[in-house]
Amino acid sequence: MEILSAFLEHVRQQRRLADNTVEAYGHDLRRFFGFLEEHLGQEVAIKIFRHLHASDIRAFLASRRREGLSDASIARVLSAIKTFYHWLDNHHGIENPEIAFLQGPKRGARLPRPVSIAAARDMIETADAFAEEPWVAARDAAVLTLLYGGGLRISEALGLNGDAVPAPERLRITGKGGKTRIVPLIPAVRQAMGEYARLCPYPLTKETPFFYGVRGKRLQAAIVQKNVQVLRGALGLPETATPHALRHAFATHLLSHGADLRAIQTLLGHASLSTTQVYTGVDSERLRAVHKAAHPRA
Repeated sequence: MEILSAFLEHVRQQRRLADNTVEAYGHDLRRFFGFLEEHLGQEVAIKIFRHLHASDIRAFLASRRREGLSDASIARVLSAIKTFYHWLDNHHGIENPEIAFLQGPKRGARLPRPVSIAAARDMIETADAFAEEPWVAARDAAVLTLLYGGGLRISEALGLNGDAVPAPERLRITGKGGKTRIVPLIPAVRQAMGEYARLCPYPLTKETPFFYGVRGKRLQAAIVQKNVQVLRGALGLPETATPHALRHAFATHLLSHGADLRAIQTLLGHASLSTTQVYTGVDSERLRAVHKAAHPRA
């Protein structure tokens, strides 16, 4: 159909969508057009799109659901249809207000994927194994220790200035939205930070970074992520073992050891308790796995 070819050419050339996305749009819309021909009993022409009802789109989505499509796939199909209609409106003056109000299935919140206690320990203990200089080794270990032991975001850790030494018992952190919180530092974190500070060849003052890259500039998140990627390969950990997974681990391991959810919210700097509550889902999944593995009747 010429109109479909023109639309796909537009999203490929003008919107510069990825080839896989364009291919998925084409597949979904061909299925949509085929459904309409059968559903309406007529050949699909551009004029019919002005008069389609939301119920027609829902009937198509229901047919795809019966074929076994997941919520995510249904949402993708609806996105393709809405993008097509947006193009029809802009390029052919075909407007259909009913389509704009269609909503896809609500997708459940994706649970955080923390590393295990053993994996967190192994990552921290092995962090210094691939550095060529002692101060870089101490730096890498200190960064990961701070993420896991303090629950910091990687941007928060790398945003610290040199006046973070000597490491205090309570560290003031400015997080998202400029919100400030106080993070207690356990002895292991303070020790790791102190060892790095002792070996660091660059000045550490309130005007300088605390974590340096090898060229004397503030350490970048991409370097930490690359180092963790190497660690994953060395330790045989999954791709979900990222720097941010250490922050997730901080929260879930506190929760599993009896910490109060409100306290964890404060430590993480979450504005809403509902954001922190996702970790209860992680802990529930862990408990179910333990029950299934240990119960004699499971």
